[in-house]
Amino acid sequence: MSSAAPILSSSAARRAWLESRALKNFLHNKKGVVGLVIVGAYLFMALFAPLLAPFDPDAVDLFHVSAPPNLVHWFGVDQFGRDILSRIIYGARTSLLLGSVVVVIASCVGVILGSVAGYFEKTIDRVIVFFCDVLLTLPTIVIALAVVTILGPGLSSTIVAIAVAGIPRLVRISRSAVIQIRSLDYIRSARALGARDFAIIVDHVVPNSLSPVIVQASLLMAEAVLLAAGLGFLGLGVQPPTAEWGQMLAEGRGYMLSAPFIAVFPGVAIIILVLGLNLFGDGLRDALDVRAN
Repeated sequence: MSSAAPILSSSAARRAWLESRALKNFLHNKKGVVGLVIVGAYLFMALFAPLLAPFDPDAVDLFHVSAPPNLVHWFGVDQFGRDILSRIIYGARTSLLLGSVVVVIASCVGVILGSVAGYFEKTIDRVIVFFCDVLLTLPTIVIALAVVTILGPGLSSTIVAIAVAGIPRLVRISRSAVIQIRSLDYIRSARALGARDFAIIVDHVVPNSLSPVIVQASLLMAEAVLLAAGLGFLGLGVQPPTAEWGQMLAEGRGYMLSAPFIAVFPGVAIIILVLGLNLFGDGLRDALDVRAN
């Protein structure tokens, strides 16, 4: 096994070099940095929501319903007298928590299935690819609606629905990367030296195939925020009284003429976060592009 050391150390050294190059490339990508700043601001807002929110997001004040923005309520209050700014701040916590859990679940399942399919091929590969192709023929929102309809509305069912919708793409991306990697010399050398398939997949195949998965996962998070807002708008997502932007949009659409700010501010919050996540994902894609490194 001593002869494997140069191969493994060379692979690790190459990964370390690529990571350092990727970080430098990302920091030189202005759009990516802007996206990181936006996402960081939302993350800060979500983590410290109890300290940043000026009011209890669920506190009802029926004496000041639909009041426009003022010095006390910067974004105004909704039809139940709840402070819109506070609900947007807490809504960031809901959206980022939901998106993060979706990305973790979808990435883990996608990488596992994609790695198994790409490495072993034959029957396992055909079965996994078949089910992914079936799911990919359906629009993402249709899959999410079907899962939510079966499980019922709520935060947990929304997470499962969006994760199920996002898994097929991550499986295909991971599988494609593994197919390219499995024929490289250091994989053949490890196999010739007697390394088990499981060890090769965990130690060498998966770590070297994560770059495209990371990029797709960052873009999936933006899609998860949009899908969650869409399901919330339809009343099938996160349920009241939890603050959620899509639900706030649905509540404010009936007041577009008399109090448009009820729907405008959560809509702007969604747009900015999704823009930040997409810019961040594009920056990662460019930074992790092997051809650029």
